[in-house]
Amino acid sequence: MTDTKRIYLDYAATAPMLDAAKEACVEGFELWANPSSPHGDGRAAQAMLENARRRFKQALGWQGDVIFTSGASEAIQIALTKSKPAIQFVSPVEHDVVPRFAKNAQPIPVDGNGMVVPANLNHLLKGVEGPALVAIQSVNNETGVMQDLDTLAKVVRDRGSYLLADCSQSVGKLPLPDADLIVVAGHKFGGPPGVGALLVKDLRLLQADGGQEQGYRSGTQNLPYILGMTAALEAPANWAGRAAELRQHLDDAIRKEGGAVIADKSPRIATIASYHMPGVAANTQLIKFDMAGFAVSAGSACSSGTLKTSHVLEAMGIDPQVAREVIRVSIGRDTSRAQIYAFIDKWKSIFAEARRV
Repeated sequence: MTDTKRIYLDYAATAPMLDAAKEACVEGFELWANPSSPHGDGRAAQAMLENARRRFKQALGWQGDVIFTSGASEAIQIALTKSKPAIQFVSPVEHDVVPRFAKNAQPIPVDGNGMVVPANLNHLLKGVEGPALVAIQSVNNETGVMQDLDTLAKVVRDRGSYLLADCSQSVGKLPLPDADLIVVAGHKFGGPPGVGALLVKDLRLLQADGGQEQGYRSGTQNLPYILGMTAALEAPANWAGRAAELRQHLDDAIRKEGGAVIADKSPRIATIASYHMPGVAANTQLIKFDMAGFAVSAGSACSSGTLKTSHVLEAMGIDPQVAREVIRVSIGRDTSRAQIYAFIDKWKSIFAEARRV
């Protein structure tokens, strides 16, 4: 299979930029002044930046403030290091970047389906004196599991605490949860890489320390990319039903062939799924899929030549051997039925070959 015929099924890692986003970026490149400069050119750039902020909030239906960042990682860093509550709780299935900035956080257990149980969260917060910051991902980036954030948000609020929701995988696909802090990644929904946002319900929750973005973030705003991200968010997103149909077909085919769907009992977003191919290492699968022209990713990470079990699957209590045989497939707005059929055929071929050996 040639490069021109490669099939991309790794949209959870990053999605291709939409044409509207590219055009908006070009518009921003033409206005190259620093939005913080006091002269006329700087004021024009600042006006465009604030117009993008207004459009961004409107597209999301967000009534609070927006801090533009260099991506989801910086948004998470700001939320975890500048929030005023000294006590933090973090679910063990968060993105890898979260533990880097929540070093002293207390863990929130998940069940075998990867779900945070509201009663368990309530029990944890019951013994806390003063407000806490609770970090729970909206949609898991490996399994696609969707947390019941509406229920969890009520638990958090009833206990006088605050909810940080990483919505990198759900913004542009699902409504925003009722959280105090929300993380956005532009490149997950067709915007450019290297730009994101932290949505803040009440800025008093954060400690300002000077710089741009009302003093909550240092560094010149990337106006072209902010415009591109905003344009991508405004683009019609009418492909969710088709994605659900494709993912269901993929789930059914994998089960039929003797594979397993990870977190099968949980509510999952239509765009992300992890699959277990018994007896075939994830690295082996990735190599064979890549050679055949398919871009997918693993449910485990390779570090220093040693296969390390995914912390998400480990937190769910999945057997380490099974976890080492899991790959992730993620669907985007350009994914076709023919591409899913082709992937299924290749999955069957790899599994059949492994069983013969």
